[in-house]
Amino acid sequence: MNEPLIEVSNLKKYFPIKKGIFNRTVGHVKAVDGLKFTIFRGETLGLVGESGCGKSTTGRTLLQLLRPTEGEIMYEGRNMVGLPAEELRKMRKDMQMVFQDPYASLDPRMTVGELIAEPLDIHQVVTGQERARRIDELLEIVGLNSRHADRYGHEFSGGQRQRIGIARALALNPKLIVADEPVSALDVSIQSQIINLLQDLQEQFKLTYLFIAHDLSVVKHISNRIGVMYLGGIVELANKQDLFENPMHPYTQALLSAVPSPNPLIKKDRIVLQGDVPSPANPPSGCSFHTRCHACMDICRIDKPELQDVGGRYVACHLYTNA
Repeated sequence: MNEPLIEVSNLKKYFPIKKGIFNRTVGHVKAVDGLKFTIFRGETLGLVGESGCGKSTTGRTLLQLLRPTEGEIMYEGRNMVGLPAEELRKMRKDMQMVFQDPYASLDPRMTVGELIAEPLDIHQVVTGQERARRIDELLEIVGLNSRHADRYGHEFSGGQRQRIGIARALALNPKLIVADEPVSALDVSIQSQIINLLQDLQEQFKLTYLFIAHDLSVVKHISNRIGVMYLGGIVELANKQDLFENPMHPYTQALLSAVPSPNPLIKKDRIVLQGDVPSPANPPSGCSFHTRCHACMDICRIDKPELQDVGGRYVACHLYTNA
């Protein structure tokens, strides 16, 4: 395995709930609650889970777009949490983000050239003719051409807009890209083009990805390892082949049982989860999944299981506490 690029430990992001005329804090939404994982240099770590489980908040907190409530984010051995603004600004050259909505993530008042050049201008990387050459080069890299630089975002299709967003993310030659559901707003035929582009760019520029999605087939296609999130925490983290062939956590088993099979002759036993996802403002005691788990035991209602190594993968479940 390659050396770690990002090491996250005990990462928490709580949002205050305020009420009353004095705007007092009466509770917290625990969007991310005690995450621990590593992203190795050159790999793609997929992050999946139901809507509202904290995937996007994790990505934004990783890049310090949201400051964490608690925990450590080690980037190349240096803790990013609590860094002064100027030092964090310098580190951000190495970390960029591709957003979910290609329609909302591009400023409609700026031309494509201005959008791509913005990070170059902020960090004062290149100027003059070199700046123009860099814009043209980035457009070519993502499958567009230099004539597009003078147009505005509304003149492009969704897939083309996402290519522009990817070009902007590549402008500073980053090492890490957080892709926050980058294909969920696109047509299925366009999704495959963007996924293939991301894979080609990863190989060409030695990029490392945190790929956030809810579509398991997409995550399986692009990821090396996959982390499954539930209610702000990771419940299973494994190599993609191991995860799909032998899911261990009951929540992972339920998710994979819902994936349609391309062969209609193959019958799958569907695990139907009962009830709704609990509120992150009032999570259950013990294991956060115990209210919907078909394998719930008494200890699950009391003690929160830790993410532990079980045969080369990581699982947070009392079924494997003594494994």
